[in-house]
Amino acid sequence: MGRPFRQVDVFTATPLLGNPVAVVLDAADLDSATMQAFARWTNLSETTFVLPPTSPAADYRVRIFTPSTELPFAGHPTLGTCHAWLETQPDGASRTHLVQECAAGLVPLRRGPDGLAFAAPPLRRSGPVDPARLPGIATMLGISPDDIVEAVWADNGPGWIAILLDSAEAVLALRPHDVDGALGVVGPWPTGSTTAFEVRAFLGQGDATVEDPVTGSLNAAVAQWLLGTGRAQAPYAASQGAAVHRAGRVQISTDAEGIVWVAGETITCLSGTVLI
Repeated sequence: MGRPFRQVDVFTATPLLGNPVAVVLDAADLDSATMQAFARWTNLSETTFVLPPTSPAADYRVRIFTPSTELPFAGHPTLGTCHAWLETQPDGASRTHLVQECAAGLVPLRRGPDGLAFAAPPLRRSGPVDPARLPGIATMLGISPDDIVEAVWADNGPGWIAILLDSAEAVLALRPHDVDGALGVVGPWPTGSTTAFEVRAFLGQGDATVEDPVTGSLNAAVAQWLLGTGRAQAPYAASQGAAVHRAGRVQISTDAEGIVWVAGETITCLSGTVLI
């Protein structure tokens, strides 16, 4: 059976410089095993499947899969799926506000000058990381424990531990290995730079350490942490992906209610039909 399919580059306006997500539209009759098999086949960091919503407040429902597991929420798949879904709607070009349903709940989205944006979901786990874990984390990152300015839980689904280093240059110099779990690292650029922070995301997958090019969920959680502690002021931009030959840009803002919004440009790179 043919199904509409998009592959969308996220957090970039230039094809091939962001983070791609595969989006299977009209996936209501696919079972979980088929979804997982297709996500394993695409071998992208995430593949999403669009289904009818179960909540009357939502425009659509999405299931998000890595090559090995299903996630309750992820950031760049949220923006990429919204982009793909809008392309299939008669009024998609004029829609400015939407609601996505996923396993983590309802996620508001909006269209603005920085592209599509999602409201950062609440953290599932926050607070300081046990100091006893820092030597092991430092070893995985190839640095000294004394190089870690702060380490916190920043888990909004994927299980991020967020590490603050003293500079963007220190973040770019990292050569991680044997990462266990999900580590996000952030460091500030000097005042007056084009972006405020450099971000990198490392994931342990079996025996391999994988770097995610541009990571919406991590940037959302890091923004909640940095803004909440006064280490950052909104709006700001974060850069991510240089170490893997990408040029992602993530725009962070807040609204009058204090909600953190994570925005980025999106562009379709592949459009067609998938036969599953």
